[in-house]
Amino acid sequence: MSNSPSSRSPKNANGHAAAKSSKSKLTKSMVRLRVAVVVVAVVIVLSIVFAFIWPGWAIRSTTNEPLATASASASASPTISASALPDNATTLLKSMPDSVSTFARTKADAATTWQSAEPLEEYTLVYSDGTDVDDVTLTVAQWSDSDGASGEYGTLTGALTGKTIASGLIKVDGNKTGEYVVAYDGDSTDKAVAYWYNDTVLFEATGAVNAVETVFEYFPM
Repeated sequence: MSNSPSSRSPKNANGHAAAKSSKSKLTKSMVRLRVAVVVVAVVIVLSIVFAFIWPGWAIRSTTNEPLATASASASASPTISASALPDNATTLLKSMPDSVSTFARTKADAATTWQSAEPLEEYTLVYSDGTDVDDVTLTVAQWSDSDGASGEYGTLTGALTGKTIASGLIKVDGNKTGEYVVAYDGDSTDKAVAYWYNDTVLFEATGAVNAVETVFEYFPM
């Protein structure tokens, strides 16, 4: 019997064609699947990089200029000692840190700056790096609920006239607990003011631009 191609039956030829077609479709599907897996892996890696290597990206958004705090760090220590708090200091006042980066607390007194907004308590503190030029004055107050703090925050930030340096949300465990804004103090390019509230507590920091940015960036509350 002849084994030439002409003796091959149509049924066998169709079977070979169908097998080749199925194999081709399977190969294309595997290629598409591999490409999809690579794309998903790249997205996951980039998300991790942005969330954990780029500081602050996963915590709060900013607008305009980034904070210029490259010369300071959270682990830096001040060259001066912090002043002691009064013996009758409240829980709020005791929560104010002895130091923030290179700045140490040198003053803590009761205040009435926001008295019209009826906070439960209010204080004025000074954080210094040992030079009067870079002293940061911090005002802090607490209300019975977050509406009091957020309401006064809205009033104060609404009156700002200087260019915004940074602004965004404060989040704890992914949930919004407050907002912040850092801006130049009026027409000045040397002085700045920062406002932020976290739940029931509102803060204001004023002083030289770099000093305010540093204290705001590394303040623990």
